[in-house]
Parts: sequence; structure tokens; C-alpha cells
Amino acid sequence: MNDKPVNAHLISPITRRILAVNLLALIFLVVGMLYMGEYKRTLIETEFARLKTQAELFAAAMGEGAVSADTRLGQRLAADITRKMVRRMVETTGTRARLFANDGKLIADSRYLRGAVGSIEVLELPPPQEISPPMETLAEFYEFLSGLMPDQNDYPHYVENAVQHASDYPTAVSALTGDSKTRVVKHEDHLSLNVAVPVQRYKEVLGSIMLSKQDHEISATLFQVRMNILVISAVALVITVLLSFYLAGTISQPLQRLAIAAERVRHGKSRQHKIPQFKDRNDEIGDLSSALFEMTEALWQRMDAIENFAADVAHEIKNPLTSLRSAVETVARVKDPEQQRKLITIIQEDVVRLDRLLTDISDASRLDAELSRAVMEPVELSPILSTLVDAYRISDDPDAPQLRIKNIDDVVVLGIESRLAQVFRNMISNAISFSPIRSEIAITATKIDGTVEIAVEDNGPGIPEGKETDIFNRFYTERPEAEKFGSHSGLGLSISRQIIETHEGKMHAENRRSDDGGVCGARFVVRLPVRP
Repeated sequence: MNDKPVNAHLISPITRRILAVNLLALIFLVVGMLYMGEYKRTLIETEFARLKTQAELFAAAMGEGAVSADTRLGQRLAADITRKMVRRMVETTGTRARLFANDGKLIADSRYLRGAVGSIEVLELPPPQEISPPMETLAEFYEFLSGLMPDQNDYPHYVENAVQHASDYPTAVSALTGDSKTRVVKHEDHLSLNVAVPVQRYKEVLGSIMLSKQDHEISATLFQVRMNILVISAVALVITVLLSFYLAGTISQPLQRLAIAAERVRHGKSRQHKIPQFKDRNDEIGDLSSALFEMTEALWQRMDAIENFAADVAHEIKNPLTSLRSAVETVARVKDPEQQRKLITIIQEDVVRLDRLLTDISDASRLDAELSRAVMEPVELSPILSTLVDAYRISDDPDAPQLRIKNIDDVVVLGIESRLAQVFRNMISNAISFSPIRSEIAITATKIDGTVEIAVEDNGPGIPEGKETDIFNRFYTERPEAEKFGSHSGLGLSISRQIIETHEGKMHAENRRSDDGGVCGARFVVRLPVRP
């Protein structure tokens, strides 16, 4: 016997597929959550609203306190005053302010201590932070993921010139025309949020102030949210993997046991190998194990039936062959013509018996294959029974039993019309064989609780006591004494019951009783499910 394992992989293919499906679903969900493009846009819009409010306050303050009147040139911004005001106003805001005159020249820049372009540039450095190795690794992983995130906004690049002018910034140019403007630009490795508003006095635009702020706070907020998502995702990942292995184990291991058992049954020579049953599982695998177990049992029963059928066929054929051989050997030695005629008659009867027997055996052997291939179709029983009764009524024998239809309900069943007609014809022929002359045979078809009961009742001698079940066995014969020997093979009722069981019905026989309890005939009954 070949006991090779059906699947020797460390992780079964089903387990890998379940892991792949669950992990892919989780990965797509996490990636979608990490993208947060709409959330980022909301943060930027919120920051723009705050910057615009600050810029308007700065512009109003400068319009009131940093304007000098020149009789020749009119109103203009005082450079010395604006530089101090710009520096003081942005100290607590974390922004960079640049003030441009109405001719576009840069008047003040909060990044420089002196002059428009002083020698000292002030940059606020972030406080030193100690990062643990795990957090550093997590930050690097975050940077990697951030690089994979698509960005729907194509922000323009900005390079700061040594000598700045309002024309370098579309927001500042727009503010000089009296309109407030916002814009996001890329500067080095970060984004810069620019807001410019006009500086006015008595509706006259004296310049524009532009506030710029890097996206560090926005990035920090996104980083914190994404870190929380990653931590939760890591926990979900562990739970998903564990549940996937558990789910795969409840599926793949029972299936593997069933496959190994089926392989052993296939290569085994006896019935010692059984299909394991998982009756405690109320799922498809439990149904599969029960179906495989019942299938193997049915196969063993079918094999037993084939062996018994072969033995019965050999036994039944041997009897007429023995009689035929004896008659042939005897006829060669007998000289009396009368004895020779009797022996020839026996030979002819044995040949007819053999022919009848082989025909029925051939029909029985083909029946299984035919029934398994046939397609069940709706069949009306009333026309079949009426046609059979009409066919048997056409007889020249005045002493023949009379067929009478007592009741036939109009019902439809799923089945094979020719095979059902064969069963009913066999039932009627059997009743005719045992019925007295000029007696009556009653045929009924009654619908009862989702089934139809077809009954054929005769007035013959009935069935021998205790033989109501044996008469359905193969090659069982219990014929009338007046009937010619060898005209029946004993397979008719066996074939009929097989056909009815294939149609998910039942067939049985019983004796009819008179009022005094005596047998007054036989009754053969077929029950079939009615088509919904």
C-alpha cells in the first residue's frame, strides 16, 4: 500500500491563500488610511485661515503705525519702523514675515536682524530630541511609506533669491493689487505655506505683507496620526495572522485527513481503512466527511452487490445449462422417437429459459449505468397508466382478468418515463399471472401528503406468508403451477424496486385481507414524490 503523504508542505496552500487574502485586505486598508490626502488638505486650509488672520492683523497695525506722510511722495511705509514691527510681531507666531513696498522692493524680513538683507540671519533650530533605536527604525519605515504615498497636488518649486523682490512671489504681487492670496510651494525638503495681504491706509495700497510658515506642524500631526495607525495595524496584523492560521487549521487539517484516508481506501485491499467523520462540526467539512463516509460505504455495498450478483448469475445459468447438457447427452443415446421428442422439448425450453435469463441479466446489468446517465424530466402518470390498461384490455381471451381503473389523480413526478412504464407494466403483468379467470384487477393512483401512491390489487392467492420482502430478491420465483416453466427469470420485481428507489421512491407488497382475516389477493404499492 502506498502511504505517501497527500501534502507535505509546511504551510498548506489553503493556509497561504487565507493568509494572502486577509493580509492583502488589511494592507490595502492601512495604505488607504495612511494616505490621508483629504486630512492633509484640511490641515493646510486650517493653517491658511490662521495665517491669513495674522497677516490681516499685521497689515492693519502697519497701516496705522508705520506710515509716514511725504508731501512730495505721498503716503509710504517707514522702513525703520516696519523692520522693528515685523520682528516683534512674529516672535511668538513661528512664522516668517516679509514686507514689500508698493514698488515691489523688500522692506523688512523677520529672518534678518538688520536691514533688508542684514549680515545676521536668524533661524530657530528645533530642540534636541533623543530617539530610541525602535523609534528611529519606525521613523525610517515611515519615511519609506511616505515616499510611496501618491501626492495629488503638484506644488511648484521655489528657490529663494539672494535679493528678493515681490515679483518672485505671485502671492505678494496679487496683494499689491489689493487681493489676498494663498499658495503652497516646495522649498528644499519641506512645504512652505505663503499668505499675502495688502497693507492699506485709507484704501490706498502701500505695500504687501507675506507670512510664510513651514509645514512642520502639519507633518508632525500627520506623523502622529500615521504612527497611531501603524501601531493599531501592527496589532491587527498579529491578530489577523493568528486568526488566519486558526481558520486555515480548521479547514486544511480536516481536509488533509480526509485526503489521506481516501488515498488509503483507494490503495487498500480491505475495509480496515475508514473515512474519518466530523459529526461534531456543523459546517461544510462535516457534511463532506459524512458524504465521503457514506460514499465509501455505498461503494463497498455496490461491490458486494456486484460479487453477489455475479454469483447468483452463475448459479442461475448453471441450472439450465446442467439440464441442457443432460438432455443433449441423453438424446444421443435414446432410440425411442417419443423419448427423443420429449428430450428435444426439454432442450428447447432450456434454451428459451437461458435466452430469457440472459436478456433479463443484460437489462439488469445495464440498468445502473442507464439510470445514472438519464435526465429526470416531468412525467404525468395518468396517461401512462391509462395506456397500459388499454393495451392489456385488447385481448381475445374471454377468461382473461379485467383491468379496472378505480381512481387516478392527475399528478406529475420527476423521472424517466420509459422506466416508470416498465415498473407499472411489470406490476400489471404480475397481477394478471396470479389472478383467477374473469377476475378483476384494480389500479389506483392517489396523492397523499406530497407523494403519489400507485397500487395494483388482484384477487389471486396472495403472497406466501413471510415472503413479502423476499419476492424482491434477485432470481426469486414464486409462480403459479399452471404457468410454463422458465418464462420468468425472477429479476422483474428486483429491477422494478431498483428503478423506484432511483426515483427516490419506495416499493412494497402486501396481502389483501377479507373481513374474516383470510387472504383474498395481493397488493403491490409504489410511492413516488410529487414534483413541486
